[in-house]
Amino acid sequence: MKFKINQDHFSNGLQQVLNVVATRSTMPILSNVLIEAEEGHISLTTTNLDLGIRCRIKAEVSDPGSLTLPVRKLATIVRELPNPEVFIEAGENHQAKITSGGSLFKIMGISAEEFPPLPTFENRKVFELGQSEIVSMLKSVSYAQSTDENRYILNGVYFNFADEKLTLVATDGRRLGLTALELEISEDNAGSLILPAKTVGELERLMGKGEKVKVAFNDRQAAFEIAIDESGDTGLIDHLYLVSKIVEGNYPNYRQVIPKETEHRVKIERELMLECVHRAALVTSDKSNSVKLKVSKNLLEISGQSTEYGESHESMAIAYDGPEVQVAFNPQFLMEPLKALTKDEVFFEFKDELSPGLFKTLDNFICVIMPLRLN
Repeated sequence: MKFKINQDHFSNGLQQVLNVVATRSTMPILSNVLIEAEEGHISLTTTNLDLGIRCRIKAEVSDPGSLTLPVRKLATIVRELPNPEVFIEAGENHQAKITSGGSLFKIMGISAEEFPPLPTFENRKVFELGQSEIVSMLKSVSYAQSTDENRYILNGVYFNFADEKLTLVATDGRRLGLTALELEISEDNAGSLILPAKTVGELERLMGKGEKVKVAFNDRQAAFEIAIDESGDTGLIDHLYLVSKIVEGNYPNYRQVIPKETEHRVKIERELMLECVHRAALVTSDKSNSVKLKVSKNLLEISGQSTEYGESHESMAIAYDGPEVQVAFNPQFLMEPLKALTKDEVFFEFKDELSPGLFKTLDNFICVIMPLRLN
């Protein structure tokens, strides 16, 4: 194997695949990146057996071949090289020679034959979607995923392809985010999956480099083919391929959590409310981590207090002409959906101090937040 590659392009490609590598693995091969040199490009692949990723970078390949090298060490070396031109050559005993300007490194690798192949799977359902749509949908629900390992079914985002739409849901039992996108779905193609939180994070990071993403899944795995816009000087070509195990099990019936009716609805300025909640929460503590929302005629008051730090009070004008209502919430649970949304027009719905609060937008987004006891 022998090729010449641009340093920035190589470094960028290694950054794409670095996150997937297991930090502590009993199998040394899983700490390595598989480098495959073919005409006009190299492929970089990493996996931790639950999640795998492959990208392609343009390169001048004079001798095709493959080898695996320790990915973190390689990424550090490539980043520090003195010259934009990097030459790599694989020699005897799986050793790679890296030269750039006056620098020379010899790095020990492992045979490519030991690298576990990424799954390609049959009998799968396939959809093509817009990358920007999927990223904004994921961001608008992913903060609500559970981090409690005992409730592993909730440690991810639920994708449901049914009823002529794609619905994404995440919940940790105390709040729930839901968003939907109209989509043509045939009976054969309908289905659902739970995507693990780590994969969701990778998708949010990787997408937005091109227009389209292909999603394919079966009962055990999901794959994403993320198209690359090659007009930028990233060195990346073709597409990124991400393949992931899915969380096995049935997602709970989330529809029963969404209140059928709320009595009051207020249109709020998203950014203003986010700022007010943020400031009100500055005096809260771990023990008393709640802010109180008081809604009265044309006024929303947001207050926080703790015995350690004192009190805070914020107010904002709203159009409201109903009875006075007070509800307490975890401030983080109010701020996260407000941060994740991009629409400025958001509606806050509520009933009384014991009922959940809802954030809604006009386009298929709902966030349900359970209230806290008022002291």
